[in-house]
Amino acid sequence: MRLTLSVIKADIGGFVGHSSVHKDVLAKVREVAEEGKDKGIIRDLSVLVCGDDIALVMTHTKGVDSSEVHELAWNAFKEGTEVAKKLKMYGAGQDLLAEAFSGNVKGMGPGIAEMEFVERKSEPVIVFFADKTSPSAWNLPLYEMFADPMNTAGLVIDPSMHEGFIFDVMDAYTGMGIQLKTPEELYDLLVFIGATSRYVVRAVYRKSDGEIAAAASTQKLSFMAGRYVGKDDPVLIVRAQSGFPAVGEILEPFARPWLVEGWMRGSHTGPLMPVAFKNAKPTRFDGPPRVIAAGYQIADGYLIGPSDLFDDPAFDHAREECNKMSDILRRQGIFEPHRLPPEEMEYTTLPKVLEKLKDRFKLVETERPKFSSEGEIAE
Repeated sequence: MRLTLSVIKADIGGFVGHSSVHKDVLAKVREVAEEGKDKGIIRDLSVLVCGDDIALVMTHTKGVDSSEVHELAWNAFKEGTEVAKKLKMYGAGQDLLAEAFSGNVKGMGPGIAEMEFVERKSEPVIVFFADKTSPSAWNLPLYEMFADPMNTAGLVIDPSMHEGFIFDVMDAYTGMGIQLKTPEELYDLLVFIGATSRYVVRAVYRKSDGEIAAAASTQKLSFMAGRYVGKDDPVLIVRAQSGFPAVGEILEPFARPWLVEGWMRGSHTGPLMPVAFKNAKPTRFDGPPRVIAAGYQIADGYLIGPSDLFDDPAFDHAREECNKMSDILRRQGIFEPHRLPPEEMEYTTLPKVLEKLKDRFKLVETERPKFSSEGEIAE
């Protein structure tokens, strides 16, 4: 049996501000999704929360891009939005960019990560779910999981992984993609995925047989809406063990924090903090960006879990480092590099400010401007 694992997420209203999800909103989303399970649309369901985002983790046999499954998620988020509006949650329904479902939620706002596979004798998977950041946040950890032997010993000592992996990379600006093999095209891969403002890893495949190893959401809300409507808050599915990296190898990149774009108003650089489910409530300057790791064993299509994999004191040092990094970056205030560069601010609210002032720009002359005695600029 070929099984499909679909993770579809959306921000449909924050409580309070952008920090968390109200229990009544979550209950409605869960209720509608469970009805889909009762009807046989999906085989099993798990609901995750990270910050002000909700993710539906679903197993089924309808394949990737199933209209039925996508519509179920859409309806769950739509009905949850109605509750969020009644409770006056902040940004109610902000990730739903259309009024009605049209066959597939891609391009309609929610983020999606999906993969199809034949269930192994033991099928451990990890669903990563981040808030206050963008899809490119996964570039560095995916590189370390699947291409860096200093992180993943299996690349050297496990014959089933030794041939390496194929990275499917997408240009977020054009929608074009390229597939690069590792280790032989490693340097070429880094040319692209190191440019996190533009390129994102969409999926990873085992080179020996083309088996899918990881799938990430790549949807960028600002590109879909043409304006800033919230950060993308991505999800990532990674298969573990038996020909893939071990669970510990998959989690290890998060023990050493790195900087991602997002944070306050989606306009800043900040460290990605690995946290337990209970601590996925970003409040310091709406951050710093958070990530949870939900581990599942899949048995006959059913989700056994989740196990809260970052609820471990081994990640305390990473959290401390994130706080130190946050202190340093917050010292920069509205100045770069804490604030994103102009090209990354194109879809925020900043262009409205620039539009108001554009007619006041003049060709720079050699003389400084002259001022009247009242302090006004002289014509």
